[in-house]
Amino acid sequence: MGFYHLSIDLTDCMCLVVGGGSVGERKIMSLLDANARVTLVSPVATRVLSDLALARKIVWLRREYKNSDIEGKTLVFAATGNSNLNVRIAEACKKKGIWVNVADDPEKCTFMVPSVVKRGDLQIAISTGGKSPALARYLREQIEAELGPDYSLWVEFLGNIRSFIKSACPYDQKRREEVLRRLVGDEILFRLVVRGKEDLAKERVKQCLSLPSV
Repeated sequence: MGFYHLSIDLTDCMCLVVGGGSVGERKIMSLLDANARVTLVSPVATRVLSDLALARKIVWLRREYKNSDIEGKTLVFAATGNSNLNVRIAEACKKKGIWVNVADDPEKCTFMVPSVVKRGDLQIAISTGGKSPALARYLREQIEAELGPDYSLWVEFLGNIRSFIKSACPYDQKRREEVLRRLVGDEILFRLVVRGKEDLAKERVKQCLSLPSV
C-alpha cells in the first residue's frame, strides 16, 4: 500500500476512539497531545482513560459502538480487539469518507500512525506501512538515543535565526539557503546554544556570516 505522509493540525477537531484497552489508551494520549477533542466509545476502559473522563479531558460513552458514533469525526480509531467489529467500523468510515485507522490491520486503514521521535518542534516520523511496528519502535529508540533533548533548543534557535536571515537577505534566496545549511552543520554554534550561551551564539553567527548584527 502507498501512503502519503503529512502532519495535520487536530486542534479542537473531533476524533473517535473505539476500544478502551491499552491500544486505545495510546491512541487517545497521542490525540490529546495534539489538542484534539476525543470521544471514547467502550463499555470498559483502562484506569488512565477513566481518570481522563472524570477530569473531563475526554468524553466517554460507556456502551457498545454504533455507526452513528462516527458522524462529524475527523479521525476514527478502531481498537476494540474484535476484528469483525473493527472491520465494521472501517467500512462505515470509508462510506462516509472519514479517515480510519484499524489497530493491527493496515489493509483496513486509510491512514497510518508512524512511530515518532519528538524534540520540541523537531519531529521525526518512522513508518513501515504497518508491516513491522516492532522495527519502527526499534528505530525510534535508536534515534531517541542519538538525538537528546538539547535538539529542542537547537530547533528553536535555528527558527529565530532563519527569520533574521530572511530579513537580512530578502532578495537572495540562494544566499539564504547557503547560509542556513552552513549554520545547521556548525558544531560550535550548536554547543553554544545547548549550553545556554545565546549571546556568544549570536556572535558566532555574525562571524560566520560577516553580518553587522543579529
